[in-house]
This record gives sequence, structure tokens and C-alpha cells, in this order.
Amino acid sequence: MENFHLANQILTDLYQHNHQDYPELYYLMANNYAHLGLLNDAEKYAALYLEKDADGEFRSEAEQLLTLLELGLSDDDEDFDFDFEREDEILIYQETAFYHLQRRDWHEAGNILTEMIQRFPDYQIAKHQYHYALFFVGEHEEAIQLEEKMYKQYPDSTYSMTNLIIFYHDTGKVEQANLLIKKLSNIYPIHCEASLKIAISFAYVGHFNQAFERFYPLPKGKLINHLDYYRYFALSASALNHQALAKRIWAEGCKRHSELAREPLPWFKD
Repeated sequence: MENFHLANQILTDLYQHNHQDYPELYYLMANNYAHLGLLNDAEKYAALYLEKDADGEFRSEAEQLLTLLELGLSDDDEDFDFDFEREDEILIYQETAFYHLQRRDWHEAGNILTEMIQRFPDYQIAKHQYHYALFFVGEHEEAIQLEEKMYKQYPDSTYSMTNLIIFYHDTGKVEQANLLIKKLSNIYPIHCEASLKIAISFAYVGHFNQAFERFYPLPKGKLINHLDYYRYFALSASALNHQALAKRIWAEGCKRHSELAREPLPWFKD
């Protein structure tokens, strides 16, 4: 999906906790940094990979990458230093937008994401999130057009497909929504947040069996800040008559997030 920044955020967290067990993380980070043009960091992590796992799975690729980097780097070139301030700023925008999106404060989320896109136009996830907020402030046609444009550019994007399923469902484009649901039914992402988005989109459009199957194995500990995890997992469980589970999920969500306790629950069955 070319979300190299997000990939390296995840990899950074992993290697900080498990770097001795998974030296291949160094190569994956080197490859991502190379794509981003951060050549000094790419060289650093490629060399670390070969140091930690000289006969590893990616030995040949790492050696080739280092050869290419040596051709493009000079000792006096300081243009490729990793910009920690930029990454911190992206993270602040991300977390702030996420906070408002989860609380369905669409206008505020849209304002933050608009500013983020202006400052970081290559950050694709912000664009998907902006389209989502735009749709729920009532700008349906514009949101759909913008997301369809991205989907044509990246036809395997989980973000585009999950957004468009919801957009098409709410605007009565049932056939288009069903085509994307069928496509997503065969996709099982490694990243739990991408899996969560698929589960939520299935639940949103009433495909509760598929949604429940996706929700149930998700690592709850990684999703406790996602209010939509509790909303739509509980909804799916209730729709399938797992009332005790639905109430337990909702109670836990309300305990963690007081905002949920103020939301109506018309979907609980007696």
C-alpha cells in the first residue's frame, strides 16, 4: 500500500521489544527507509541486519541494497538524516484525528485531517480518514469521488474498500457495495487494525456473521482505544443472539470509555 511511514512505526515498536528474536525487522525497516529516500537510515538498518543475521533469509537483498546505497551516498551528504521532528508531528496529528474520529466528532476530525494533508501530502491514511469524516458531515458525493479516485490508484487498498462499502451502503449503491464485500471476504490482513476495519465495515452493512468471525480473533489488548471495536463487536454479537457476550463487550467498553456509556443501545435484544 506504500504506507512506508506507518510500516516503520509498527516495525520500530516491534524491534524495540523483540529485536533479538526477529533480526529480519532490520532489513524490512531498511527497505522502507530506502523507499522514503532516507538513505542513511536505510544503510544503517541494512548493515545491522547483516550484523545480526549474516546468513539470514534476506542476506542477498540486504547486500544488494547496501551496494545501491553506497552508490547514492557520500560522507558529506546530510540531506537524508531522519527527521524525528517530522515523525513526531505526524504522530501528534494521527492521534488527535483518531481521538475525534472515534468519538464521531466529524467536523473537528475533518479540520485536523485537512491541515495534516496540507503538511504531509504523501501520507495516504490521512486522506482515507478525511474522506470518512467528510462523508459523515453530509458531503456524500465529494467523499465518494475522492475515495473512488484513490481506489483506482490503489485497487488493493483495504482503507478504500472499507470506506466505499460504507459509503455505497448509505447511498443505496447496493451492487457496488456487494462487489467490494465479496472482494474483502477473501482478504485477511496481517495488521490487526486493517482486520478491524474490515470487521467494522461488515457489521455496519449488516453482514454480522462475517463481522463476528473477524472480530472474535482480534487481539483486544491492541484495540482498547478503538471505540468502534466495542460498538460494532457488541452489535454483531447481539445480532447473532450472543446477548451475554454483547453485554460483556459493551460493559467493558463503557468502563474504558465514558463516552460509550452515554450512547443509546437500541440494538440489544431482550
